[in-house]
Amino acid sequence: MKPASLSSRLGIAVSLLCASLVVMLALLAYAALSHELETRAHRAMTDKLRQVRHSLVEGFDNSALARQPHSLLDLVLGHDNLSLTVLPLAKGETPLLDTSTGANNEALDGLQVGSGLSYYEWSDPDGARLLIVGTRAELKDGTPVRILLSLDRSADASLLEAFRHLVLTSVPFLLLLVGLGAWYIVQRGLSPLRHFRKVASRVSTEDLSHRIPLERLPLELREAAHALNVMLHRLDSGVQQLTQFSDDLAHELRSPISNLLGKAQVTLSRERACEEYKAVLASSVEELSRVTRIVSDMLFLAQVSQPQAQAGFKRVALDEEAYKVAELFLLPAEEKQVDIEITGEGWVMGDRLMIQRAISNLLSNAIRHSPPGSLVSIRIDADDAQVRLCVGNPGPGIAQQHLAMLFERFYRVDSSRSRAEGGTGLGLAIVRSIMSLHRGTVAVESSASGPTLFLLRFPLPRA
Repeated sequence: MKPASLSSRLGIAVSLLCASLVVMLALLAYAALSHELETRAHRAMTDKLRQVRHSLVEGFDNSALARQPHSLLDLVLGHDNLSLTVLPLAKGETPLLDTSTGANNEALDGLQVGSGLSYYEWSDPDGARLLIVGTRAELKDGTPVRILLSLDRSADASLLEAFRHLVLTSVPFLLLLVGLGAWYIVQRGLSPLRHFRKVASRVSTEDLSHRIPLERLPLELREAAHALNVMLHRLDSGVQQLTQFSDDLAHELRSPISNLLGKAQVTLSRERACEEYKAVLASSVEELSRVTRIVSDMLFLAQVSQPQAQAGFKRVALDEEAYKVAELFLLPAEEKQVDIEITGEGWVMGDRLMIQRAISNLLSNAIRHSPPGSLVSIRIDADDAQVRLCVGNPGPGIAQQHLAMLFERFYRVDSSRSRAEGGTGLGLAIVRSIMSLHRGTVAVESSASGPTLFLLRFPLPRA
């Protein structure tokens, strides 16, 4: 079974909710109208009965009520649905005054009333709803009587019936209107999601430039669209970097492979002396070593790019690792007559071998670019925000236009010199990846006249 769409679900839910509210309001309106009519009828009957009782008590005796009831009748004759009956206290006697048709006299005579107000409701033989209020009183001559005031509530019943009929005939159209309105509102409210669908259908690995427009979007969807745009931007940047990296890697590997292939083809074109073959093999070994270093560096970069590499972080003393790395470079430093000085101390949380690799790459570059007889320094210090390790060399500086690109893969300030020295162009990129894995940063400070300082910033370890 095909699942219902989100717009259908919301439309049905809103329609049912609105339909429930409409039905509930109709029932409340009917109940309120019925209660109001009931209250008004009781209030009007109470006030009128008090007037009648006062007139009887103050101005009528038994004989006067029979001779001149006009002032009393004036209180009720203006109301077609109102009738007054004055009965003796004893049952079965002739009414002293009766403005009704007389059809209900037997029922009225059977009512028991007290000195207070008594209310009764019933339907007469014609089906008319009657509200009767009665009380006892004494005439001016002391004759006890029962006063019964009857109200024909057929008009109220007709009004309620008309209201009920109106509700029953109009509610279906109202519900239809509510359903259409809910469908329109839901369609209008979900229309921004079509932008999401359009962008998602256009995005591919070949084209990640599409973005969701944020204008006129609701706040909730705007936040989601912004998050998706940021994600697409990161993916686009990652794909571009991967494409650029693939191109650079192909270019880097093409040169040694072309050199190997060319030398092999030239060597095999004719018979040569044994010394020539040895020279070609030695050159091939050098080129293959360079390819091996590139592949090794690439594998290392792939390793440090994985988040699970953080799982093995332990407490690492930077000064101890710096001394270990410096010992490995004592021989090349002595050959170039370069001294290595290490000052300060500090510790961080990280991977010991990776931190050694970062220091080794920086120290190797510093020794390579330092003039003979100079000093390469490694300074370690810390403050309240971070732990720093600075590697400085007094050699030729780096022009400002190169500093921003210095940590990109395969970027070289002097490509011919770097290749001649056996560099792969990945050393500083590896340093940046290692620092990123350790939630730190790497920076460089230099000028065309030197010196050059590489700064590793580690976050303070948690206690």
